[in-house]
Amino acid sequence: MTDIAALEAELTAAIGAASTLQEIEDVRVRALGKSGSVTALLKTLGKLSPEERQEKGPLFNGLRERVTNLLAERKAALEEAALNARLASERSDVTLMPPASPKGSIHPISQVMDELTEIFADLGFSVAEGPEIETDWHNFTALNIPPEHPARAMHDTFYFPEDAKGERLVLRTHTSPVQVRTMVDVAEALKSGKLKADGEGDIIRIIAPGRVYRSDSDATHTPMFHQVEGLVIGKGIHMGHLKWTLETFVKAFFEVDAITMRLRPSYFPFTEPSAEVDVQCQWGNGELKVGEGSDWLEILGCGMVNNRVLEYCGLDPNEWQGFAFGCGIDRLAMLKYGMTDLRAFFDADLRWLRHYGFSFLDVPTLSGGVGA
Repeated sequence: MTDIAALEAELTAAIGAASTLQEIEDVRVRALGKSGSVTALLKTLGKLSPEERQEKGPLFNGLRERVTNLLAERKAALEEAALNARLASERSDVTLMPPASPKGSIHPISQVMDELTEIFADLGFSVAEGPEIETDWHNFTALNIPPEHPARAMHDTFYFPEDAKGERLVLRTHTSPVQVRTMVDVAEALKSGKLKADGEGDIIRIIAPGRVYRSDSDATHTPMFHQVEGLVIGKGIHMGHLKWTLETFVKAFFEVDAITMRLRPSYFPFTEPSAEVDVQCQWGNGELKVGEGSDWLEILGCGMVNNRVLEYCGLDPNEWQGFAFGCGIDRLAMLKYGMTDLRAFFDADLRWLRHYGFSFLDVPTLSGGVGA
C-alpha cells in the first residue's frame, strides 16, 4: 500500500509539473507505456495467488484509472493554453480588402455585335431575328436561288435528312432568310390593312445579326460564323441611299473622320445591281489603318434588292424598292482589333479571351453616335 501511494504521489507531481504537451506525453509513457511503472504493477498480477489478485487487483487498476484521468485533464489544460496563446499571437486584419475574384470578359464577337447594333440604331435600324434551322424556300428559293441555280454550290450547305415530302431543312447559310421573313410579314400586313404605307417613308429598315453555317474551315473560314445583314425597303430608294449608309457605317465602326470607298460590280442572285465594297486602307507594322493609304480592303457585299425577291415575298417591285448589304462580323472583329486567325474565336482558350476580350467596366463604345 505504501509503495502504491508513493508511486501515485510521484506521478501526480510529475503530471502537475508538465508544462508542454511533449512533457505530459513523456509522463504518460513512463507510467502507462509498455515499460511503465503502473504497467509493471499490473503485469505482476499474473504471478499472484487468487487471494492476492483479489486484494491487489482493485488497487492496481484504481491507480491506473486515476493516473489516466490526471493525464487527460492535464493534456486538455495544456492544449487549451496552447490554443489561447496561438489566438493571442495570430490575428487577422479583417479590414484588408479581399483578394480579387476572377472576372469574365466580353467576347470580341459580342462586343462587335453591340457596336454594330449601336451604329445602325443611330441610323434608324431595328434588329430582326429568325431561326437558324431554315426551310430551303427561305434560305434559297425566295432569294432567287432555285434548285438548279449554280450559286447554291457557293454556299457549302449543311442539309438535314429529307422528310416524308422529300424536302430538306438546312442550317442557314446566311441571315438573308430573316430579310425574307420580314418582307413576307410586311407584305401580309400591307395586304390586310394592318400596315399603312403613306408618303415616302420606309416600311422596312432592319439589320439581322446572327450565327450562320457553311461547310468550310481554314484560317479565315469556320463551319459556324457570324453575319450581319441590312435591309431597307421603301419608295424611291436608290444606290445613293445605300452608299451613304455604308460610308456612315464604316466611318463610325473604324472610328475615322473620312473614308474613301469604292463599289465594284459583282453578282449576287438576290440583288441587282450588285457590288463588292472596298475601303481605302494601309497596312504597316502589323496594323491596319482604314481611310488612308494606297491599298484597298474588301469588307462587304451589297446591292439593290432583286425584283424577283420582292415578288417572292409578296411586294410589288413597281411600288417598292430597296437595298441590302451583308458582311461577316468575325471578319470585322479581326480587322478592327488585329486578330489573325478566325478559328481562335471558337477555341474556348481563356488565355486568348483574356488578351482579346473586353472588360465589363472598360469597353470601347460608340455612344456618341455616328455623328460624333
